[in-house]
Amino acid sequence: MEFNEDTRVKIPTILHLIQLGYKYLSLKNTTWDKSTNIFTSIFNESIARINPEFDANDIKRFYDEVALSLENEDLGKAFYEKLVERSGNRLIDFENFENNDFHVVTELPYQKDDDNFRPDIVLLINGMPLAFIEVKKPNNLDGVQAERKRIISRFQNKKFRNFVNITQLMVFSNNMEYDNGAIQPLQGAFYATPSYGKPHFNYFREEHTFNHSIFSGLSDADENWVLKDNNLLGIKSSAEYQTNKKSNTPTNRICTSLFKKDRLAFLLEYAITYVKPIESEDLQKHIMRYPQLFATKAIEQKLDEGIKNGIIWHTQGSGKTALAFYNVKYLTNYFRNKGIVPKFYFIVDRLDLLTQASLEFRSRGLVVHNVNSKEDFTKEIKSTSVIHNDTGKSEITL
Repeated sequence: MEFNEDTRVKIPTILHLIQLGYKYLSLKNTTWDKSTNIFTSIFNESIARINPEFDANDIKRFYDEVALSLENEDLGKAFYEKLVERSGNRLIDFENFENNDFHVVTELPYQKDDDNFRPDIVLLINGMPLAFIEVKKPNNLDGVQAERKRIISRFQNKKFRNFVNITQLMVFSNNMEYDNGAIQPLQGAFYATPSYGKPHFNYFREEHTFNHSIFSGLSDADENWVLKDNNLLGIKSSAEYQTNKKSNTPTNRICTSLFKKDRLAFLLEYAITYVKPIESEDLQKHIMRYPQLFATKAIEQKLDEGIKNGIIWHTQGSGKTALAFYNVKYLTNYFRNKGIVPKFYFIVDRLDLLTQASLEFRSRGLVVHNVNSKEDFTKEIKSTSVIHNDTGKSEITL
């Protein structure tokens, strides 16, 4: 039996995702909208359940709105705003995340005219292909870099705009541990958000030790179904295959970190932002670095414990302003759920930092108010009023 990236990485990863609560879906005898790669039957059932007031015509209109939003030259911003909407027409139930449908498929064609590519693994949420995973076999040090070059080429191709715009998260892995001395990301498991230019590959180092109870267990029937559907039943008894199924392989670890359902809900709703730098016309899509994610979750934990102050220690260039933005975005909803309307202050000791921070926050969509003197700041602190904002955007005062 030949062992390649499919048998060593792809199939074990699919089985791991099944244990995380994703249902394997065969592409045989299955249909989907090839212009968006949305599985419409799943989408329709999910949307009807999440929006019980919808009838069939409402669902069709909603789908048409979603499909139209994917045609924009906005890196998926219009679609993303629909995706994370909590009120009105909802694509995802964030209040009860288990109320959504989770599927995993393999080799789904992303095709327009004669151009196509097939990610190794695609994750569907309510029938929408929101994430994909590209895998390479271990000891193929050029594999990750080669895949990055292919993604750059594909995502610059305007024929693939719909597919770029609907994708929220990408993983690239050759199932090896990180080489901390490498300048270029040649080995390991990396995550990124889509880009019309060059995506930035991020390391992910998990801070938590997950209890094995988070895995639902893998039945013989499910395993046999996946192996049979991929014509690989013959590898089931091999020692190498059994080793690669373990939850602690690099690819399976990053899948747990990113795609465990509560973590995925957090990433989709709070860890993604669109940035339009003042000096550039190009819209960028950013995702939290893993230290920013754990810092934000640590703030939540301390608040839940009743602790009302603390310090996050940063090194220079580690994303302090970006973390402040993510914290405002997350904590606005955290306090709103407790019936509190929060006010946020970003304090600097130099005017040039005030200007820089204002630009950074505005480029991410925050409403910024500047305080120009100590006296004004004292009045602002003592004030119990909150500036009215009808844009729906979070606010910060500098």
